[in-house]
Amino acid sequence: MTTTFFVGPVGQDVGLTSLALGLARALARSGASIAFLKPIAQDHGALDRSTVFARTFLHTVPDPLPRAHAEMLLGREDSDDLLEEIVALAEQARSGADIVVVEGLNLSGGNSYAGGLNALISRTLGAEAVLVASMRGAESGSGLGSTGVGALGDSLEITARDYDRSDGGGLAGLILNHVPLGTDFGAALAELRRHAPSLAGGKLPLLGVVGEQTELYAPRTTDVARILGATVLNEGELSTRRVLSTVVSARSAPYVADLLKPGALVVAPGDREDIVMAASLAHLSGVPLAGLLLTAGSAPDDSIARLCRSALSGSMPVLQVAANTYTTAGRLTQMERKIPLDDLERLERTLEFMADRLDIQPLRGLLSGAAALRERRMTPPAFRHYLVEQSRAAAKRVVLPEGDEPRTIKAAVICHEKGIARCVLLASPERVRVVAEAQGVMLPPELEILDPEAVRGRYVAPMVEQRRSKGLTEPMAEAQLEDNVVLGTMMLSLGEVDGLVSGAVHTTANTVRPALQLIKTAPGAALVSSIFFMLMPEQVLVYGDAAINPNPNAQELADIAIQSADSAAAFGIEPRVAMLSYSTGTSGSGEDVEKVVEATRLVRERRPDLNVDGPLQYDAASVLSVGAQKAPGSKVAGRATVFIFPDLNTGNTTYKAVQRSAGVVAVGPMLQGLRKPVNDLSRGALVDDIVYTIALTAIQATQVEAATAAESR
Repeated sequence: MTTTFFVGPVGQDVGLTSLALGLARALARSGASIAFLKPIAQDHGALDRSTVFARTFLHTVPDPLPRAHAEMLLGREDSDDLLEEIVALAEQARSGADIVVVEGLNLSGGNSYAGGLNALISRTLGAEAVLVASMRGAESGSGLGSTGVGALGDSLEITARDYDRSDGGGLAGLILNHVPLGTDFGAALAELRRHAPSLAGGKLPLLGVVGEQTELYAPRTTDVARILGATVLNEGELSTRRVLSTVVSARSAPYVADLLKPGALVVAPGDREDIVMAASLAHLSGVPLAGLLLTAGSAPDDSIARLCRSALSGSMPVLQVAANTYTTAGRLTQMERKIPLDDLERLERTLEFMADRLDIQPLRGLLSGAAALRERRMTPPAFRHYLVEQSRAAAKRVVLPEGDEPRTIKAAVICHEKGIARCVLLASPERVRVVAEAQGVMLPPELEILDPEAVRGRYVAPMVEQRRSKGLTEPMAEAQLEDNVVLGTMMLSLGEVDGLVSGAVHTTANTVRPALQLIKTAPGAALVSSIFFMLMPEQVLVYGDAAINPNPNAQELADIAIQSADSAAAFGIEPRVAMLSYSTGTSGSGEDVEKVVEATRLVRERRPDLNVDGPLQYDAASVLSVGAQKAPGSKVAGRATVFIFPDLNTGNTTYKAVQRSAGVVAVGPMLQGLRKPVNDLSRGALVDDIVYTIALTAIQATQVEAATAAESR
């Protein structure tokens, strides 16, 4: 199982890229296979710096989404689509990797959305966050003042809460960057811990302390020339020498002589012959200056130039700019510290410096042990991505009996555009065109629309044959086939389509009854039940049965639990089954509780491979702290992913309460136990609900085919 670390900033200018890549380098040293991902490009340019740099030492580095594209989706409030695209990138990165390092967006005035989006991406990917904070900004001679450290601690705690998850995960550690020289770090750390309980309590272990290192920010002389637009009078070692300090000629040569050290860039007007000669003498004495930068568009007098020719034409770079010395010095102090894309030497030194100062030992526990309990969480965007990708691969034909219903038409068009399924709209083609036009929907020419009036007659004889034992006659079949749901179900029964989705305007009974009569239950299935996929903020949960069986007995409840667990596993959700009741363990008694006790026993007996526990109250099943208190030692309590309700009254009420009160998307109900996939919709279904129900129907069809093939072998 791949572990994902999300590197996120606490504030602006924290050195995020250097530390994200430094963390990747440190983890790579351990021998693990490392992949890197920057989900959204930092800038609007064509190249993303983090991605370019990561590719210099890592093999798996997908292209990020363009920032403009991400902002367009956010502006349209399509964050779900954005997160699904990011999940797809993460899946690319995870292929064959032990660890994926994900770099978030730097915070700036131009992307106020970045902080919240970073935390949302981290939770979506089920990542453990490595937070990066900067301690640059000393307020006293001995280091950061307590006020500055306290404010940083407050910001750190607020950010940590954004990344914290209900399952106890979400935070991997903290890296403190840009620690000024001379800082009393012990005092500063104590102050930080006072303001940040996550740090003090060990929830956010300190992974590294990175001090200021001037040499890491040393640009090449060629970088200075490019930024200033300088004319190169003598190239020398322009591309290899680095600027470690700047010497501005405010005074005469004797006062600057001691400053002419290796890496010094000497800035002076060309008519300051004393400075020109001093720089030349330093060069001839073997001091590798970064270069001589002549300002004000001036040059030394010819006589001085001849005298200094051997220095001014040797390995020392000589540049010239039109701006005066004051302006030039100001621009030099404002040069950004980013590493140029072609400066791989500086990149390598920076990565090694960062990696040397990081302690990855606290992260090792997240690669195994307790983290294994939460590494299989299926987040809503990951689930939606799974549905789309698997349904595309399935390439199934799904009939929609409510073919002229506006939401259904929109969903069919989306499914066609995304390649989710080949939808068949069962309705009058003219009526579909009228409704589509009224909704502003463009119907693709390839979208299949089947007129029921034109095809209904050919299903009469097959239906009579199927239902002859029940006394069905041709007139009766003709009457029943007037119902498009029955017609679509016959198409499915005869193998002309792979699945059916209905319920946007029909009741559950209207959808299920024809399926029970014509499709019938799958081999080995004792009953038909249903589940909803509840797309909670942090993960997808399975609720069953909330649509079909009013009051199942213990045997039926056990069947529902097993069907639901298998369905969860088939859709990428690790099943941990909670058999729900109004009491936990032996705290209650009575007929209703005993039914759940017996059902739990039957599940364990029939499927010892499943993690199941019950009776459990809902809070004991879903909240870690409550589960630990009410059901200590349970592998399900507090971590349940499949919730089995004792009756339809409880299940349906709960799913609707959660859906409406918490604004949760509920995909389903998905029917279980049928020979072929038929799925119902809530009459309040949104277009997206229909799209995802079509997708899971297509996936079910593939699973049915696989099960049938296995039985025939």
